[in-house]
Amino acid sequence: MADDRSRKPAPLPSGGPLPRPGSPQEAREVLKAEAFPAPNVQRVTLLGTEFTSICPKTGQPDFGSVVIEYIPGAKCLESKALKYYLWSYRDEGAFCETLAGRIADDVVYAITPAWVKVRVNQNVRGGIAIVAEAERGREQTG
Repeated sequence: MADDRSRKPAPLPSGGPLPRPGSPQEAREVLKAEAFPAPNVQRVTLLGTEFTSICPKTGQPDFGSVVIEYIPGAKCLESKALKYYLWSYRDEGAFCETLAGRIADDVVYAITPAWVKVRVNQNVRGGIAIVAEAERGREQTG
């Protein structure tokens, strides 16, 4: 049987509802396939305000947001593919800190930016909010 990673993902529909992602692994392949050539921009910031995952300890939903900031290399993330990708975590059991690192790694996999920072903001649950950051590469200054 062929390895699922060797199959090219189906393109996202140009209109209408998005299909539900099968897994974060599948969705990261879509993120890579839908990337587009970077225009002459120095920095891109994307904010996903409706991010949901599952607490791996309690099975309860965790709500929050994700901020992805990057310095493009040759490619940029396509926003519909990013929505699809972030949606794939809706049923995924993972700690906030793990999610920040995993999303950063998947952005690097998809577009090989010069630098990326991912911030996962988990809303208050049980009296505690969590903010986790992961950076890959070097931020260019000045």
